[in-house]
Amino acid sequence: QVQLVESGGGLVQPGGSLTLSCEASGFDHNIGVVSWYRQAPGEAREWVAVISGISAGANTLYTDSVKGRFTISRDAARKKVYLQMRNLKPEDTAIYYCRTVLHNIVYWGQGTQVTVSS
Repeated sequence: QVQLVESGGGLVQPGGSLTLSCEASGFDHNIGVVSWYRQAPGEAREWVAVISGISAGANTLYTDSVKGRFTISRDAARKKVYLQMRNLKPEDTAIYYCRTVLHNIVYWGQGTQVTVSS
C-alpha cells in the first residue's frame, strides 16, 4: 500500500524548534518532488516548501513567511523528507501535510499537528 506518513509534530513555545518527517512506504522507487503544506484552523491549506528529486538536484523553494526559518531536506536512502522548523511563531500553528505525485496520482499524508504557544 502506497502511503506517506508524517511525524514529529507537537507543542512548542514561540522561538522553539521542531523537525517533521515524511516517510514514504509502498513506493517501488524513490519518491520525486515532495511538498509540505499546512492548514491552520479555519484557513485554507497553504503550500510551505518543496524539494525536487535527487536527480534534479534536490532544489528547494519556500513560501515567504518561512524563508530563513524552515529547511526542507531529504534522505533518499530512507525515502524520507524532513522539514526543520526554527524560530517558530504562533502563526505557524497548523496541521502539516506532505504531498507527492507518482504516475499522476497525488498522495497526501494524514498530517501532523504543530502547535506554537506559550
